[in-house]
Amino acid sequence: MHELSIAQNIVEIVSQSVPADELENVTTIKLKIGEMAGVVSDSLEFGFMAITSETGLENAKLQIEKVPFVFKCNECGKESGNEFGMTICPHCGGSDTTIISGMEIQVIEVEVRETIEQT
Repeated sequence: MHELSIAQNIVEIVSQSVPADELENVTTIKLKIGEMAGVVSDSLEFGFMAITSETGLENAKLQIEKVPFVFKCNECGKESGNEFGMTICPHCGGSDTTIISGMEIQVIEVEVRETIEQT
């Protein structure tokens, strides 16, 4: 299950971006995951919950935005997509294509609850 290693990478990214004493204030970690990235969202969320249990990130939630698979044909210039990850242009039959989206796994935002200092 590679989702567990992806979850670990997410924890590392957040830990590098947020000071250690603020980790418990992380509320949401926003991700973009491409439809063809091979990630099962439920498994990723389960893995994330498992490795953050009893840590500063145990209350953080993942918010996953699915990114559609889209490619551009370099022969006719049209953009297309499909549910199979095939990159043959349905318009001209060309195979010289460039993937635009749908393969990414990105942490795009980390939301941190504001704390009020008491004096």
